[in-house]
Amino acid sequence: MLFNMRSFDEKAGALTFPLGGIGTGTVSLGARGNFRDWEIFNRPAKGTHMQNTYFLLRIKQEGEKPVGRVLEAMHQPPYDLSHGFDPQTGAGLPHFPSTTFHGEYPFARVDFHDDDLPIKVHLEAFTPLIPLDPENSGIPCAIFTYHVTNTSDKPLEVTVSGSLFNPVGHPSFDPTAAHRQHQIGKTINYYKDENGLRGVYMTNNDIAPDALEFGSVAIATSAAQTTAKPTLMRSGWWDFLRDYWTDLLEDGRLTDLGYTDPGEYPDTGAISIYDTLAPGQTAAMRFVITWYFPNRINSWDKWDSPHIRNHYATRFTDAWDVARDVLTRQAHLEAETRRFHQSIFDSTLPAPIIDAISANIVPLRSNTCFWLENDHFFAWEGCADDVGSCYGTCTHVWSYAYTVAYLFPSLERRMRNIEFNVETDPDGFMAFRNIRLFDPTPQWVIQNDRNAAVDGQMGTILRAYREWLLSGDLDWLRSIWPNLKNALNYAGIRWDKDNDRLLEGQQHNTYDIDFWGPNPLGSIYYLAALRATAEMARLMGEAELAQTCDAAFARSSQLVEERLWNGEFYIQHLDDVNAYRYQHGLGCLSDQVLGQAHAHFLGLGDLLPRDHIVSALRAIFRYNFRRGFRHHVNTQRTFVLGDESGLLLCTWPNGGEPRFPFPYSDEVWTGIEYHVAAHLIALGCWDEGLTLVQTVRDRHDGIRRSPWNEVECGHHYARSMASWMLLLATTGLRVNPAARELHFNPVMPAGQNSFKSFWSNGQAWGSLAVEGTDARIEVLGGTLEGWQIWVNDRQIAV
Repeated sequence: MLFNMRSFDEKAGALTFPLGGIGTGTVSLGARGNFRDWEIFNRPAKGTHMQNTYFLLRIKQEGEKPVGRVLEAMHQPPYDLSHGFDPQTGAGLPHFPSTTFHGEYPFARVDFHDDDLPIKVHLEAFTPLIPLDPENSGIPCAIFTYHVTNTSDKPLEVTVSGSLFNPVGHPSFDPTAAHRQHQIGKTINYYKDENGLRGVYMTNNDIAPDALEFGSVAIATSAAQTTAKPTLMRSGWWDFLRDYWTDLLEDGRLTDLGYTDPGEYPDTGAISIYDTLAPGQTAAMRFVITWYFPNRINSWDKWDSPHIRNHYATRFTDAWDVARDVLTRQAHLEAETRRFHQSIFDSTLPAPIIDAISANIVPLRSNTCFWLENDHFFAWEGCADDVGSCYGTCTHVWSYAYTVAYLFPSLERRMRNIEFNVETDPDGFMAFRNIRLFDPTPQWVIQNDRNAAVDGQMGTILRAYREWLLSGDLDWLRSIWPNLKNALNYAGIRWDKDNDRLLEGQQHNTYDIDFWGPNPLGSIYYLAALRATAEMARLMGEAELAQTCDAAFARSSQLVEERLWNGEFYIQHLDDVNAYRYQHGLGCLSDQVLGQAHAHFLGLGDLLPRDHIVSALRAIFRYNFRRGFRHHVNTQRTFVLGDESGLLLCTWPNGGEPRFPFPYSDEVWTGIEYHVAAHLIALGCWDEGLTLVQTVRDRHDGIRRSPWNEVECGHHYARSMASWMLLLATTGLRVNPAARELHFNPVMPAGQNSFKSFWSNGQAWGSLAVEGTDARIEVLGGTLEGWQIWVNDRQIAV
């Protein structure tokens, strides 16, 4: 069941809907129902096409000739290829005239339209996604179910056949992105039939098990009525395609050609499901495509480094083993994934907010993130077209991201373990790019004079507090506590040179430059980190440290008000803004109260006067939101064009723009738009917040941009996962694991009296419904045993 959030036609050429698990890579569906972007080989691979890989439909009524279609809409213009479409694309075969694509992550649906056929047919595709269960959300698979309905008054023979190319060792899918020109070894395909599981398993026995290129793929089904062509015809020219098409149309069955040896060239295999449908009857024909490419470099980008396996290789032995597991447990995996999907989309939240929250789960399951056999979890900032972009699980980018923490908190704790126990030195310096597990003496740290990122380091302290809230695990908190204290203390060593509790030193940050002097980004982040550390100190029984943090907070917040508040918003305090390049000075920075946003959503309260916080947020919207960019001058990277709208990173409404303002100031980043929107909504500025969210979703319309790929410094950019703050803002969720209390204070637009939404507290998840003064909470996963639940300050039963 889909809730018809958004739909797109076959012309939405930018649309990509990734399918795949956490740390497994993905393959994407396009708006035509086509496969694209095969990114299953341990690296990004935008634009890649897997030859001969698509599904075919064959139907036949008694007394009529059989009819065949590729289960895709027709290829879209332009048609200007130098040699036309290659036969391996299947473009010359009959296609459906049009499609309608519906996407509600993690489910996609494609309706195929052809008035000439006596059927209705649609595809539903997904990869299992179950909150708090990273193992079952990290399976290298994509599940495809074609639903075919006979709309005629006669019986109808129906066959759906899926073909899959064997890519193992092929140069187009080189895991090193080295543009190798030659095939490695010979591929071989095997037909398998075991315990109700049937399909084609594909590998390459000439590749060593520890090589980066080693692996396998499979296409399989648990349907009873199947036939297979494990290897398409090996012959000259394009005989393979004519034989495949003719064989299928002739009687709706595939013929095994009997090949048992590896081929000189990579082979393609196919399996089909057939049935005869009575008038009005519907058949659901399910296939699963699985992959297994276990080996990757034990490094960010050094291809000659030792190899290590992906986490999923600790669970599976090959692609057939994955298929066996998925099809054996498909009922459970699907049911739990549907429960999650329904809890997200069966909601009273505005559609743009649901869209933003769900669509930005994708970066977690894209090649932005990887999960190793030693259980380490790492991430790039995003993905370039064929390599990772900006290595190191960058703290100043990932501090914006909330999605992973609330869906899979154990993965976030793994990241905190590395940041505090590996990347933090005894003096409190924290490398803002994780490298030491790969390189004990990273040159970038030495070359950059150990230049820590103020927002990344303070943000990581806040995330440690968040991880405690979502786990209640004091033993875990104790394991990082010594270095967490050192990391906070470093702020005084590095950035508070005069020891007055206002940071004025050289402060590296997420804009890839250094701010000098007191500024709202660093200063308010510091306030939030002080308050979080005080709370954790009390948990650790260190009352003296808590008092020290409280005193430092009081002094620091006073100075922020005295020196940075201009009567409307917070500014950077510099006598000469041009003394250092790349500052913002008197500018209205969209990130100015980001530290306060973290404090609000983590239950740390107001760091500064509430009226000033609201005033600053309203100023950000008033000055930085642009309707139309035709006249906007931007000499930096451009993400918004023409008649589009968006939120600039900084403007100078009162003048004082530096000669060279900080890089990116004229850009628009979705992650910043989301956290500003969430903060506005949380503090009662509903219309402004929703406007920002609607603006982002309008730009991602499937034609200009994919709704499931938000770009900044790379595809599937981690900062976009700030969208989860929208859920925290609208549910008003607060977690107190020490008291085992869960509080909700839903935020609704004026005139709305009912509320329904997904929730997660890191230990359980489910749905919350409020109708007037009545409230009901449903637990769909995990447990709330022993917890007290409060909604609008009234206790309710679980």
